[in-house]
Amino acid sequence: MGGTARTALLMGMLTGLLLVMGFAAGYLTGIPITYTLGIFLVLAVVMNLAIYWYADKWVLRLYKAKIVSEAEEPELHRTVERLASNARLPKPRVAIIPTDTPNAFATGRSPSHSVVAVTQGAMRLLNKDELEGVLGHELAHVKNRDMLINTMAAIIGAVITYVMWFSIFAGGGRRRNGGGGILAILAIIMIPVCAMLVRLSISRGREYGADRDGASISRKPLALASALRSLQSAVRNRPMQKGNPSTSHMFIVNPFAKVSLRGLFSTHPPTEERVRRLEEFAKTGHF
Repeated sequence: MGGTARTALLMGMLTGLLLVMGFAAGYLTGIPITYTLGIFLVLAVVMNLAIYWYADKWVLRLYKAKIVSEAEEPELHRTVERLASNARLPKPRVAIIPTDTPNAFATGRSPSHSVVAVTQGAMRLLNKDELEGVLGHELAHVKNRDMLINTMAAIIGAVITYVMWFSIFAGGGRRRNGGGGILAILAIIMIPVCAMLVRLSISRGREYGADRDGASISRKPLALASALRSLQSAVRNRPMQKGNPSTSHMFIVNPFAKVSLRGLFSTHPPTEERVRRLEEFAKTGHF
């Protein structure tokens, strides 16, 4: 199954979980399902649309990233411009993050309002080809509009979370006996966990897609593979101390993890699997 189809399937699963959650909430609270879904859907959409429009400013401020001009970082700008041309994208703004932890991320609501940010640590650690591979990966995120996909998933996940808390508090004084009540309570407890796992699966799938498309943009899959190894090793030894772990999915590798996370709750696929796929892509042209 292709990455787009897989993402569509996972988004459908999230929507299905939302519907089940709404029915469970209506059963426990006695409020019609149309009301429970409507109220929380409006709240979630308003909150997440605000995040969608202003998240780039918030993230850049959170990591004290500075937008740099072409005069300040001429080589970096030339590289981004060339890769953006390869990807047939408008050139994004370029930012430097003042931290020794090597990493990079892209943000912005659309290709014409995007920013590619790299840390000072990445600028020092990676050679020219490796840095091009990383920048190609980030431009692939921009081209694939992964921020939009993540925001859509966040909206549905937020609705599910709001319905859960509303059901716990609003339904706390109501007695719902029998098997139906037990099933509704189990749904209220388990569905948010399932929704989180689906969202993490979407994030991991988009990382594989960005590796593939980024390797095509930079035309240097082995350089990206080498960069991933170096970045993961550096994070193990020097994880990021400041920032917000909820933004970890934005980075090319998780900057907060001292070890590679293989479990269900990892925002990124295993680095060794990403490297294996890139090496296979270099040999065969197929990811």
